Amino acid sequence: MASPTTPIKRCDWCGDDPLYQHYHDTEWGVPSYDDATLFEYLILEGAQAGLSWITILRRRDGYRRAFEGFDPARIAAYGETDIARLLADSGIIRNRKKIESAINNARCFLAVQADYGSFSNYLWGYVDGQPRLNRYARHADIPATTELSDTISKAMKKRGFNFFGSTICYAYLQSMGVVNDHLTSCHCYPHSD
Repeated sequence: MASPTTPIKRCDWCGDDPLYQHYHDTEWGVPSYDDATLFEYLILEGAQAGLSWITILRRRDGYRRAFEGFDPARIAAYGETDIARLLADSGIIRNRKKIESAINNARCFLAVQADYGSFSNYLWGYVDGQPRLNRYARHADIPATTELSDTISKAMKKRGFNFFGSTICYAYLQSMGVVNDHLTSCHCYPHSD
């Protein structure tokens, strides 16, 4: 534990922004087996494509409101009226393809739940239910994609998901704690003492 005069060591990417630091310290890399959380991040990661994660994080409350608490059944039923409403909502990224992707992915998410009992069972089945702990000392060493993200992305695309290429998939796996890519110097890295 750091003393009051010793700064807490974090992964480089979260910088000095308190919102980013809180997300890093409490969510990123923490294993989530909860379908509601897994769905929320699936939508947010798709919205993030081509943008910085902090841009999406700052609009997260807007997404929660606009997408009715990330209820996949409600979102799966969205039609043109809902798309028009979302395109007019300044609290989210107003990109028609990303909005349509969220609706499509909600439908695909429900299909996975029906086939596997939960989306968690499906996703975590790729790693036998256990997070993969990586050992990176520098942010530059963390890959943008891996064999695991390639495999999951390809399988999800076959199931109809979109805006879920291997790079987005790997970011998703990191955020949901399927893989733990906290740097070995980070206070969130699980050190065995």
